[in-house]
Amino acid sequence: MADLLGTRASVRVVDDPSRDGIEVVVAAFERLSADAVTALREVALELGKPIVLVTDRVEEGGLAVAVECRVVAILPRSAATDSRVADSVRFAASSATSPPSTLLSRLTAHAERLHRETLTPGEPAGSALSSREIDVLRLMADGLDTQEIATELSYSERTVKNIIYAVTDRLRLRNRSHAVAYAIREGVI
Repeated sequence: MADLLGTRASVRVVDDPSRDGIEVVVAAFERLSADAVTALREVALELGKPIVLVTDRVEEGGLAVAVECRVVAILPRSAATDSRVADSVRFAASSATSPPSTLLSRLTAHAERLHRETLTPGEPAGSALSSREIDVLRLMADGLDTQEIATELSYSERTVKNIIYAVTDRLRLRNRSHAVAYAIREGVI
């Protein structure tokens, strides 16, 4: 996250043990597990600053815990680009003086906005999938197997398998059929 945010002029990354000058904390976890919640609670207690959470999964009840820990923005890891993370940090900094009672409504509104931006038909694919991934998904939808896709795109079979794995893993899809169904449902192919 530090490397990602370090490219933005509007955001200053503080990596100082004294923690002076921190206005917002960015926390990235694969999922909001018990360990992640513990870490968030410690940071919230120690610093008392708003937190931008970058995670793919928030378990049931996790949203309430996130609000308790001063999380004011949740960003899916697949959508965590330098501009989106920086926008979320600026949002969190601007809401730093808001009373705790408004955090849930602000979090919900921000999460809905991010959801609309990243998951509207035609856009999630554009932002969440590369052109290589879209090409592979399109050929999978046409019924081609791995070897045929590799031949069609002039890739090795291993490259095609890696692309399929990357898509299914990142988007938390169960298998190739689920990936194709996702791409069709989202208007990618």
